[in-house]
Amino acid sequence: MRANFVIITPLLSLFAIFGLFGCDNAVNTDTICKNNPELCDDLHRDSWCRYEKSDLIQKRYALKNSPSPSGKQIYQHLINLEKYSKCIELAAGVQHILHPERTNDRVRAFGISAQNLAELRDSTKNSKDLYLSFYHWVRFGDQQAQARVIKMERAGEVKDPLILAHLAAYYQKSDLNKAKSLYLTLLDIASREEFDPNWLLGLASIYHQENNLEKTYLFSKANVLMTSNTASAQKMSALVKDDPKLEAFLTEQAETLVNHLNDGDYASSEIRQQLNASN
Repeated sequence: MRANFVIITPLLSLFAIFGLFGCDNAVNTDTICKNNPELCDDLHRDSWCRYEKSDLIQKRYALKNSPSPSGKQIYQHLINLEKYSKCIELAAGVQHILHPERTNDRVRAFGISAQNLAELRDSTKNSKDLYLSFYHWVRFGDQQAQARVIKMERAGEVKDPLILAHLAAYYQKSDLNKAKSLYLTLLDIASREEFDPNWLLGLASIYHQENNLEKTYLFSKANVLMTSNTASAQKMSALVKDDPKLEAFLTEQAETLVNHLNDGDYASSEIRQQLNASN
């Protein structure tokens, strides 16, 4: 009964059901499912998509214990439901010769997850929440959702690095100064775990378009130092007109920048002051 209720109206019914239960101290998905079968009954039962299934159960459990789920929580649930649905769709195409009922179970789980995902997307489409607007912008190119996110950023209401990074990439096509400002803000506010070295390439591209080749070198070099990416030594040298002293200086700056980004203290570093002063 409960499982069917969840399936039919995934957003409202999940939250209605969640409100009927108090907190418990389940520490793993087996315990969660045992104590809260309504969170797991619509999922497949074998070991396929183990991580996606576990993450989805954990998100459902967190929502159950949130009397008023935030837009961010619902957004995260959407992401986990997407990952689960995509994984179990692939698994549903694998025929189990000895136990065909397992294949049928995966097919059933995929059908339910796809329906839940479609209905949850539909129920959040016109939400004014930042995270849900962001979701519908990046997933479906929803122009109204995009406008809401941009408006909130202009009002100083966007602090999440993921959303700021998407805005920086968006502005990179039309407003280089705005994009640069957002990328530099990301260097300030993102934690070591949140930081994406691709932001350095975004800055390098912007500076290249502005013909600031020293900054292009510096941020390109920093990206190479932080990743497994490679860059042509000849082309890098050409950016600074084959000046070995300047190249050594910029490489040292890039190394210092990377060290502070890895340590998570870039915002208070001297290299930040140097880079911002020369903008």
